[in-house]
Amino acid sequence: MKDLKVAFYVTGGIAVYKSISLMREFIKMGADVQVAMTPSATEFVSPLTFQVLSKHAVHIDTFSEEDPHYVQHIHLADWADVSIVAPATANTIAKLANGMADNFVTSALLATVSPIFLVPAMNEHMLEHPATQKNIETLRNRHHYVMEPETGFLAEGYSGKGRFPETEAIIEALEGFLMEFRENLPLKGKKVVVTAGGTKERIDPVRFISNDSSGKMGHALAEAAWSAGAEVTLITVSDLPSRKQINRIQIDSAAQMYEAVNQAFQEIDVLIMAAAVSDYAPLKVEEHKMKKQNQLTIELKKNPDILKEMGKKKTKQFLIGFAAETENIETYALKKLTEKNADLIVANDVGKKDRGFNSNHNEVTIYSDINQPVTIKLSKKAEIAQSIIEILIERLE
Repeated sequence: MKDLKVAFYVTGGIAVYKSISLMREFIKMGADVQVAMTPSATEFVSPLTFQVLSKHAVHIDTFSEEDPHYVQHIHLADWADVSIVAPATANTIAKLANGMADNFVTSALLATVSPIFLVPAMNEHMLEHPATQKNIETLRNRHHYVMEPETGFLAEGYSGKGRFPETEAIIEALEGFLMEFRENLPLKGKKVVVTAGGTKERIDPVRFISNDSSGKMGHALAEAAWSAGAEVTLITVSDLPSRKQINRIQIDSAAQMYEAVNQAFQEIDVLIMAAAVSDYAPLKVEEHKMKKQNQLTIELKKNPDILKEMGKKKTKQFLIGFAAETENIETYALKKLTEKNADLIVANDVGKKDRGFNSNHNEVTIYSDINQPVTIKLSKKAEIAQSIIEILIERLE
């Protein structure tokens, strides 16, 4: 969203008050926002509110041409990198689908050639009416993005589909939509698999062996790779959220992770093994919950070393592994780099409480098969993920 020029069109529904927060979030993210409102939208919220927050005059009247150098609705249409209609009422959707231009908003949108993103909000019966559904289908066929409204309590006093979505959901959908139009992304066309979380090795139906990994690093890497244009598959044990544009495979055990990675491996360009894979699993998984005993011995078997196995199979794939250690970090990292045929090993000290497992921060050193080590001082995991992806991009180039 940074430096993006956004034409923000507000139409007349009760959800107008929510569009204020949405616009404000765009501005916080660095976008330059200009607002246009239909006359009916001004009945719900004063244009002055949008003017104060956007730092731009709000467009309402098609015939109010205060600057003789421009035809205002055409100028706004040409200026915008993206046009957002939020809320988009059934009335405005019908007008757009049928090419009507009877106010500033519809006139500007009819002249718009940049991407158009609509956030419908209306009564459930209006939404489900065949005419509205046909109009939405028409707009989607024109490659406009029309979000699905949420289901919940409506202004009419009952629950149904038609609610204005939450701001976070709108932003995620918008970012995914805009990615389709960006051709200069460094990982565009690359397929990346990222693993995340500490695997769970079942002892019985209610107990398992695992470790303290939260999956935060892997999820951050998946997000960073997606932002760089990659087609990302996230194989995760964690219940952390991930955006809809990332293909997510939910697993539990090391064996399941191995199967998922192995199945995808031949078709991918990059494998990032950020997961903390359990080294061992119980030789036998009890069918029922084990009862208490004075002493208990559990026989373990060694799990597959996924990174090592993929290192044996790699042809064109770029492999990034992780070394979570508490001592002799450089020695173990360099050993992994060689033994596992990896291209990068990201090493960190998990013995410190302010970083690593379950923390939002980490400090890592990245060891390469061809370059000197690079240390990233204590930072947020999202920032570390971005740095790792930047190093990956340099190597792929």
